[in-house]
Amino acid sequence: MSLRITEACINCDICEPVCPNEAIYRGINIYEIASHKCTECVGHFDVPQCQTVCPVECIVIDEVLNETQPQLWTKYHTLTDKNIVK
Repeated sequence: MSLRITEACINCDICEPVCPNEAIYRGINIYEIASHKCTECVGHFDVPQCQTVCPVECIVIDEVLNETQPQLWTKYHTLTDKNIVK
């Protein structure tokens, strides 16, 4: 599953710079997460960095986007071009 930011977001701008996939961006009212880029930090960190730094804990699992760990790894490899077999 990728993550999503709830309406509780206070626009503090702490989460955006820690995202290794550049999936977080400023939306119309709050920060948002581009689900096609979010790997929950799989391949980079043990835990999602945005959740770690969020002062209001408004970054949650997006239950609509049900992705398994293997799917998150595939997304990571696609985003980082590390899926090329030599």
